Amino acid sequence: MNNSLLKDLKFKVFQSGNPAFFYIGINVLIFVVLALINVPFFLSGNGGSTYEGLIREYAGFPASIAKLPTRFYTILTYQFFHGGIMHVLFNMLWLYWMGKIFLDFLKPRQFHFVYLFGGFAGALLYLLAYNVFPVFEPYTAGANIIGSSAAVMAIVVATATLVPDYSIRLLFLGDVKLKYLALGYIVLDLIGIASTDAGGSFAHLGGALFGFLYIFLLKKGTDWSKLFKRKPKLKVVKNDFGRATDRRTVEKVNQDEIDRILDKISTSGYDKLSKTEKETLFKASKH
Repeated sequence: MNNSLLKDLKFKVFQSGNPAFFYIGINVLIFVVLALINVPFFLSGNGGSTYEGLIREYAGFPASIAKLPTRFYTILTYQFFHGGIMHVLFNMLWLYWMGKIFLDFLKPRQFHFVYLFGGFAGALLYLLAYNVFPVFEPYTAGANIIGSSAAVMAIVVATATLVPDYSIRLLFLGDVKLKYLALGYIVLDLIGIASTDAGGSFAHLGGALFGFLYIFLLKKGTDWSKLFKRKPKLKVVKNDFGRATDRRTVEKVNQDEIDRILDKISTSGYDKLSKTEKETLFKASKH
């Protein structure tokens, strides 16, 4: 049974093609492996804090510009390390919940793009803030951040911008529209700028800003995630009249229909879609 469970997990993370499962699996795997490695550090008397300090130093994204030439890779690695079980748990729960909604409407390629570049944007805003505002000057040399929160925040805000009136049920609060949920988190992070976790708040806001801009421009017809798209080979299909048609023309027509439906969601909400429109979106999310 354990073997079957491992195969099932392996399939979901690495073979299902679902990017939400992929990032959840990678984040959890790294956290568990590092937590196990930390045990002998603790038992040896060196202290777990020493080990965590090494992780933050070499995998965390630094606030000091002077460290970037030798820590340039951390703009990616910091997104996959967490400071504690509650940190990784809540990030992965939100990534799972919001990822399911995101992927109902958009493509896996777009999820990858928003997640990774949302994390990049969070790191860059954190770096900018710590090198611009005088209040952080005493801490800049040794400060760094870890965690996928900026990337997850990009997914949350992107989803809320795409379908703002989509509702989810929360414990004690009942049904809450995504636009209010995202706004609440943004307000909390704005307040958090004046706290001891100011760096994390700036990173969250950077991810949120990227998620919003991505969907805003997507609705205008600009898809940044095409950077990840392979150039399709030219194929010929036959239309209803038996004439040869460029497949890219067919795809353009389909994309125009999807854009129209997304605009309708933005103005009227998901519940106002017809059954046919919902089926069109569902089929588009599978390609």
